[in-house]
Amino acid sequence: MHPKVEISPVASTKRQAMACGGLAVEAVDIAAIAPIEFRFKGDSHLLVVAERAVRRAGETLVQGLPCSTLHDLSGRMSVVPAGHSYYERHELEGQSRTMFIYLDPAKLPICHTPEPRVLFQDILIFALALNLKQFMETSCADAAYLQAIGVVLAHQLARPDREQPRFRGGLARWQQRIVAEHIEEHLDEPVRLSELARLVHLSPYHFARSFKQSFGAPPHRYHVMRRIERAKRLLGDSTMSVTEIGGALGFAETSTFTAAFRKVTGFTPTAFVRSHVDRATRIGRRGVSGPHEPDVISPRAAAP
Repeated sequence: MHPKVEISPVASTKRQAMACGGLAVEAVDIAAIAPIEFRFKGDSHLLVVAERAVRRAGETLVQGLPCSTLHDLSGRMSVVPAGHSYYERHELEGQSRTMFIYLDPAKLPICHTPEPRVLFQDILIFALALNLKQFMETSCADAAYLQAIGVVLAHQLARPDREQPRFRGGLARWQQRIVAEHIEEHLDEPVRLSELARLVHLSPYHFARSFKQSFGAPPHRYHVMRRIERAKRLLGDSTMSVTEIGGALGFAETSTFTAAFRKVTGFTPTAFVRSHVDRATRIGRRGVSGPHEPDVISPRAAAP
């Protein structure tokens, strides 16, 4: 295989590879806790398959697409078309296993060049990749079978992701996925409409209409709602103060955070915490087998 993905440092990695015709497969086991980097640019198409990988910090970058800082990469894949550059950095939480699948367009019947994709999920493509891994681990010599899997995989990767159906005139599935992940990764900072539209190659006007059709709310309101959902979890599960939680979610003032929280839930943050404490106390007193008591009124029902 030449070229192949460059890995640095190499001391903590174990690489196993096989090749047949226009297909090459490499499995990489990483035991390092220290940061590790991947780099690639070549004449082959590259499919990166994170079979098992969770990182505390890092980034994934495929030329032509925005950088992703997603933490749990297990089961996710990236497509690097021939001639495109690929870079990935991990600060791993434990051992990981990644597969690199190289497809030579000169030797495989690929009708269309695959589009660059970052950390997507696809059950069929992932199953094909795991099949190749099993093939490699059993040291099977059936080259025809390996070549057949390579042809199927090449065709699957060449199918445009944009062909996925839209819902009621909304965003395609790949667009929904990219936008939702970007918002989740940037809950603590402003997200511009133009920035989201650029991620999915739409005009801001078209994007705003399609987003509302898909998510049931305009982009800004959806972003605020996701921030408040995160705040509710922090208020219920942590010892952080209201001010600290508001600051962690990008609210410059506690009063701004309180106003946004009340607008979405109908409660102030303090009242929300108190309602959860009261409910937990009642449940603890009556026990599992005690008489039924109505739940606390839902935040939306309490909204004025």
